[in-house]
Amino acid sequence: MDNLLISLQSVANVETLALLLAGVIAGIIIGSIPGFTITMGVALTLPFSFGMDPINGIALMIGVMVGGSSGGLLPSILLGIPGTPSAMATTFDGYPMARKGEAGKALAIGLLASVVGSLISGIILIFLAPTLASFATSFGPWELFSLMLFGLTAIAGLGGGSVLKGLISGGLGVSFALVGIDLLTGTQRFTFGLVELQGGFNFLPVLIGLFAFSQLLGDVKRPPPASDMHQRNVAYPITKAAAGLVRSGVNLLRSSLVGTFVGILPGAGGSIANVMSYDIAKKFSRTPRKYGSGIQDGVIASEAANNSSVGGALVPTMAFGIPGDATTAMILGALLIHGIQPGPMFLTSQPTLAYGIFITFFIAAIFMLIVQSYGIRLFLLVNRVPQHHLVPGVLLLSTVGSFAINNRIFDVMVLLLFGVIGYWMKENGFSLAPFILGIILGPMLETNLRQAVTTDSNLLLFLTRPISGVLVALAAISLTYGLYAATKSSRDARRTPVPDRTEE
Repeated sequence: MDNLLISLQSVANVETLALLLAGVIAGIIIGSIPGFTITMGVALTLPFSFGMDPINGIALMIGVMVGGSSGGLLPSILLGIPGTPSAMATTFDGYPMARKGEAGKALAIGLLASVVGSLISGIILIFLAPTLASFATSFGPWELFSLMLFGLTAIAGLGGGSVLKGLISGGLGVSFALVGIDLLTGTQRFTFGLVELQGGFNFLPVLIGLFAFSQLLGDVKRPPPASDMHQRNVAYPITKAAAGLVRSGVNLLRSSLVGTFVGILPGAGGSIANVMSYDIAKKFSRTPRKYGSGIQDGVIASEAANNSSVGGALVPTMAFGIPGDATTAMILGALLIHGIQPGPMFLTSQPTLAYGIFITFFIAAIFMLIVQSYGIRLFLLVNRVPQHHLVPGVLLLSTVGSFAINNRIFDVMVLLLFGVIGYWMKENGFSLAPFILGIILGPMLETNLRQAVTTDSNLLLFLTRPISGVLVALAAISLTYGLYAATKSSRDARRTPVPDRTEE
């Protein structure tokens, strides 16, 4: 407590708080633009931190990180386009809520879930960082493979009611993820002689194409009814959203813990955490068939996990000097530039700075709540923009975002290609979620499997190592339940009688 109070005094000054607020605002803007990732935003602030005190420079970067993790919900809900990869699952229920005239409610619910998820992970960060980081470092390739396998079992439940189409979609995602040079052998796979394909398909243009371009094509073909525009531009009171959040308290807490745990694991990140949390929430729900139709629990599960994974990623960064993801790698770099070495002795050798970083994370979450709660009315004005103006604008931003990743026209072509693929899949009843999940987890699954087998060819280690064995068992249970639930949902849908409209 003494360390916390001393650190609070070092943070509670106008300069640090102003930089933190500026970072949060910048992060929200960056997170709301498809293609402009949080990592990109934090990287842009890194040079500015060189001439600052360590706590001020880190405060600016953490503000961008926290604001960006929440900013991705804005286009996810209003446009059906994830602003960041970690907001992907928010589109599953957030956009349907907007189409039903509940955009304000979805934004308010998503914002509060983001804040609570951040605060929960922040509490865990302060009190359990060394313990959890030690646990995370016990994960070898066997455990990471089993975790990725557990994540892939979500495919069975994300197929939109059709198990077969979900598995086909996930299989296609894994197939596209195999394109490029095999990092272990140097062999080219499915490159067809194209130099641009040697590095594989960059994930962000694929994501933007599948969601943004395909969504825009669908909206052009079937624009939202104009009569609903004024209804969707109604802000939802934060107090009512808070009451709804309390009713979903179990889902909120579970999703925050899932996000924190996944965030702690190096290389996992929010893009896995939000889909995994969404799938778990769906499996534990009494009404799983409602997921994907526009319910608040789907938004809560995604956003709580998305933001709590940010705090989780700081755990191994601070406690062991191992970045949890690319964004925290930037923060680690900033600390090293200032001559500070995070690690096991960091919390004891420089407690004022360490706990100051934890406190800035808390304050950033509060700033995020204030900025976005006042900005909801402004954000909702997006729905007043006519489709013939909105579509070209969003497509332009998406194209620029894809190009800016590697400064390659090829990535723009990837965006267009996967946009067409995504549009065709949606028109034919294939869910995009399994496809994206296959692209994310496929390479991680393959890499960890091959590392494990190279280290020790005994395949029984996947079962005999305690953590790996438990995860494999959970994967088997999850897959069985997902297949059962999806099959039951499909059977019930076929049995539901079609209403006779001849009497109307």
